[in-house]
Amino acid sequence: MTQPPHRSLLRIARRQTVKLLRSTVEPEEIHKTLKRTVHGTLELIPLDSQLLLQEQKRSKSLNRQLAWSLAFVAGAVNAGGFLAVGQYTSHVSGMVSKAADGFALGHPGEAVAAVSTVACFAAGAVFTSLLLSFGQRQRFRSRYALSLAIEAILLLVLGMMSAQLQHIHRFALPLTVVLLVFIMGMHNSVVTTISSAEVRTTHMTGIVTDIGIELGKLFYFNRDRSKKVREVIANLDKLRLHALILAAFFGGGITGAIGFRKVGFKLVLPLAAFLGFLALRPIIHDLRVRARLMRH
Repeated sequence: MTQPPHRSLLRIARRQTVKLLRSTVEPEEIHKTLKRTVHGTLELIPLDSQLLLQEQKRSKSLNRQLAWSLAFVAGAVNAGGFLAVGQYTSHVSGMVSKAADGFALGHPGEAVAAVSTVACFAAGAVFTSLLLSFGQRQRFRSRYALSLAIEAILLLVLGMMSAQLQHIHRFALPLTVVLLVFIMGMHNSVVTTISSAEVRTTHMTGIVTDIGIELGKLFYFNRDRSKKVREVIANLDKLRLHALILAAFFGGGITGAIGFRKVGFKLVLPLAAFLGFLALRPIIHDLRVRARLMRH
């Protein structure tokens, strides 16, 4: 008579636990493990002076810092914005579908509002692109930081004046929706440009797709070891990066939803302060350089 599966699993788990408790752990191993953990945690803190500078080859550490920090902000704004205005402010695919449905079913008001949402998102991306192009021509090292600083200012305006903005309509939308969608367009544009399209923080469809692709490669068994056929190998760095983005966006969404229920639109104030903190150092550096040039 065979034992039930759950009892067999319990026996295996108990055996492995006893084995682990009886084994001796060297102090050096503990020290190395703690050192790796602390070093990995510190590498994720977005304090690097090169964080908002675009280089031809950005380090993996910089992209991880940029990815999780801005994905967290995007998730918080998106989830909090949904509770505030009743729609996801970065869901462009859904807005295009809603516009098509509205025109097809004879609901022109809904269709125009959806088209306006897409246009506002595009306008945010266009504004950021113009700002970055101007900064590049003027040789500003802080051009990406300047875009984040403007984004932080718009979030501050939204947090302080949300009650008044809710009653003002532009492009068939409340001004709160216009601002939120415009900010998300800016947000996605700056992070896409600075990372050479390796990192996107407002759309999770592509992120989840890439995770699925890499997991498929990871689980694939290469039977034929012939040198004539290239082995299928997963890009673990890409998998880790996209898993980090997804986790940060999800964590930001939880924070945004809970925060909006507790404090309303004031939720965006600490997010604006965080973006301002990221942007402050590069802007100060540029101001010092310009002041030095003017003196000479």
